[in-house]
Amino acid sequence: MPSFLLLEVLFIFLFSGVRQSHPLQEVHVSRETTGKISAANKMMQCSAAVDVLFLIDGSHSVGKRSFERSKHFAIMVCDALDINPERVRVGALQFSSAPRLEFRLDSFSSQQEVKAKIKRMVFKGGRTDTGLALKYLLRKGFPGGRNASVPQILVVSTDGRSQGQVATPAEQLKERGVTIFAVGVRFPRWEELHTLASEPKEQHVLMAEQAEDATNGLLSTLSKSAVCTVASPDCKVQPHPCERKTLETVRELVGSAPCWRGSRGTDAVLAALCPFSSWKRVFVTHPATCYRTTCPGACDSQPCQNGGTCVPEGRDRYHCVCPPAFGGEANCAPKLSLECRIDVLFLLASSAGTTPEGFLRAKAFVKRFLQASLSEDSRARVGVAWYSRELALAVPVGEYRDVPALLRSLDGLPFGGGATLTGHALRQAADHGFGSTTRTGQDRPRRVVVLLTESPSQDEVAGPARYARTRELLLLGVGTDAVRAELEEITGSPKRVLVHAGPQDLFHRIPELRRKLCSRPRPGCQAQSLDLLFMLDASASVGPENFAQMQSFVRSLMLPFDVNPDVTQVGLVVYGSRVQTAFGLDTHLTRAAVLRATSQAPYLGGMGSAGTALLHVYDKVMTVQRGARPGVPKAVVLLTGGMGVEDAAVPIQKLRNNGVSALVVGVGPVLREALRRLAGPRDSLIHVASYADLRYHQDALLEWVCAEAKQPVSLCKPSPCLHEGTCILHNGSYRCECRDGWQGPHCGNPGNVVGAACIPGAVLGAGT
Repeated sequence: MPSFLLLEVLFIFLFSGVRQSHPLQEVHVSRETTGKISAANKMMQCSAAVDVLFLIDGSHSVGKRSFERSKHFAIMVCDALDINPERVRVGALQFSSAPRLEFRLDSFSSQQEVKAKIKRMVFKGGRTDTGLALKYLLRKGFPGGRNASVPQILVVSTDGRSQGQVATPAEQLKERGVTIFAVGVRFPRWEELHTLASEPKEQHVLMAEQAEDATNGLLSTLSKSAVCTVASPDCKVQPHPCERKTLETVRELVGSAPCWRGSRGTDAVLAALCPFSSWKRVFVTHPATCYRTTCPGACDSQPCQNGGTCVPEGRDRYHCVCPPAFGGEANCAPKLSLECRIDVLFLLASSAGTTPEGFLRAKAFVKRFLQASLSEDSRARVGVAWYSRELALAVPVGEYRDVPALLRSLDGLPFGGGATLTGHALRQAADHGFGSTTRTGQDRPRRVVVLLTESPSQDEVAGPARYARTRELLLLGVGTDAVRAELEEITGSPKRVLVHAGPQDLFHRIPELRRKLCSRPRPGCQAQSLDLLFMLDASASVGPENFAQMQSFVRSLMLPFDVNPDVTQVGLVVYGSRVQTAFGLDTHLTRAAVLRATSQAPYLGGMGSAGTALLHVYDKVMTVQRGARPGVPKAVVLLTGGMGVEDAAVPIQKLRNNGVSALVVGVGPVLREALRRLAGPRDSLIHVASYADLRYHQDALLEWVCAEAKQPVSLCKPSPCLHEGTCILHNGSYRCECRDGWQGPHCGNPGNVVGAACIPGAVLGAGT
């Protein structure tokens, strides 16, 4: 055997075992959108009169495994087809060296029969002659079809490695009105699939390896020609960026090696240096656009609160996976009722601008609210007042015999008419609405005014609202969108305003009002996802006794947080003679474990360098690889005695530039200038006179941490991509663009190299 043939055989043997390790077509969308693409398949139906013929590659280059994938794809498409002799007819033809008719288009009249026959198809084997199969169809047409009287759709599943010419017969079929979808399997040649496919190419080239995605793509294209329809008018076909990969063979010159060659015309054998090459099979990426149908999902409105994850269950149903603090509650909302100790005054507008109908709506809302929320054992006390020009106190707070008596008083409220003087009514409610009780402080229940109005005020409201709030009244507003801005001014926050769109929508606000009445601001930010790291100065300048006080302070700071992998993660770094990670962000999963580990953090002594410690945090702690979570706010709190911070300005700014908030707590009688330089543009600095005074600054530190937890974050900061990969934001998600030699979702897998061999002197072209 000639030597070059031996080398070629050796090469083919080495690479015959190459397996497909990742998708050869990938649509760059979020996980949620991927789920919507899959769900939309069940909402698309093709009921028009149409002939569909599956032309499935059964050659050795495809192999049995990919042949089965082609069958699976065809069965998924059939799930959306209304197979009936008068509507959709389906046939199948397998090809390799020669075409073989599996069943005619008029053989079966139901979906079940067609799917069962496709499942029974047997792999044929042989060489790939796509052109011969296309010529068969040119000669005989669609077997059992209705010819050109109905649309004809040809779905070709192949690896695009035909050993014959395909361009001419494919073009002739398209000229006859046949729509051709080219569906790739295994390692397809995309250029041949584009040659086969109808225009526009992007909408007629698919990949059978991702059967659900390919089915959606095919049905989306057919829906544009009215062959298929979608159950919901809210479903839309949209373009998405995608990538297609080609497996290609490349040769790299590694060097040279001694070899011996004969000289023409002589019997001498000459020594020489011959080129030594390395052969690789690599994936080459081709950007493309994929068109897919998505339908609105049950989770689009983000119904799960407090960091809960919405899991769709079909189109209209969902369930929430809640953080531990909110487990078992509907939509992860804390279960609140009027069992809390509270005094509430309902203040109803009864002016001409509100109208009698609006006044009746407000009364009905309050009545239904009281029926649903008050019981004989309730600790809440309620009063009712109405106003136009003047305030009329119909039921003083708590002055009713029972709930039925309160409801009867509510029924008797008259409509007043006249001007809408909301400001005047607020001042009167603050002065007289809650009686003349002298209870103060902890002995006094929380006092709330719930203002219901649909008419803008005709007097000034800002001053009276401030006056009411200074008297420790919580103001809540309920109204239409026309008075939203005024209600926000009165209450002082959009979060204290409930806007409704009509009578029924107004009643839907009852649970929300109950939550607002009984919820109190709590220290910490338990419901906010957060990666929180403490850095403690453990150098000799601090000393072991002061270090122990810092540990105690950090332990008290952790108490308000819900420590678990879904809400708050906590880490601790100490620095002195060296920098040491006491525990990483993902080391301890409970608050008890974090508190215990904080007590065990070592005092190091020696000279401390805050700059070195901050670089350690940047490189080895606050990274996705070490437990930081993409898309979650990140905060670092540095507690220091002020020595050894001269080198920290650049490292702390490096952290902030990487999406990590940083607060410096400096302890000592004098605030050093070096510490001032670490504050940053948002004055993130707290000065404490002594270590014993740290406890007096706990609330200020918690306020800063919780404010940072609500700041917008970037999914790419810190970067989730390994090995210097580039993080690229796209459609609310991200993807990693890997450097040469790395691959995978986060560039964590070695190389694009699928197989490799070092063979001197051999030449092998791509696609052989």
